[in-house]
Amino acid sequence: MRVVIQRVKTARVDIPATGYSSEIGEGLLVLAAFTEDDTEPDLEWMARKICALRVFDDADGVMNISVRDTGGEVMVVSQFTLYASTVKGNRPSYIRAARPETAVPLYERFCSCIEAGLGKPVGRGVFGADMKVSLLNDGPVTIIIDSKIKE
Repeated sequence: MRVVIQRVKTARVDIPATGYSSEIGEGLLVLAAFTEDDTEPDLEWMARKICALRVFDDADGVMNISVRDTGGEVMVVSQFTLYASTVKGNRPSYIRAARPETAVPLYERFCSCIEAGLGKPVGRGVFGADMKVSLLNDGPVTIIIDSKIKE
């Protein structure tokens, strides 16, 4: 599992074809991708890491507070392109990304894990949809985490 986490003032997902939208205020926008070999422990580890990640400023201006501690919000958007391989040619290959029949349940379970860690619902995209994602990046603070590397 791989995620890109962005600290945001606001984030929004729109799907014009269906009229769907989801929006959060201050918090984290999480772009998430899954592989066929991701497991429940990967999802739980990543959710705990995101909820506890200290990327918000304390009273002294030091990044020392988590989204859970601030009462902030989280939005999770599926993005299989995080597993793009560009090693051969100029057209990315996505063969490392999980197929929808595997990825959709992983995405849903991951969102549930974050909700449990925050104690409130998360904003969501719609898996496989043509989404328009907008955000007001705060900092900017952008962090990439891979559940298999754990650095």
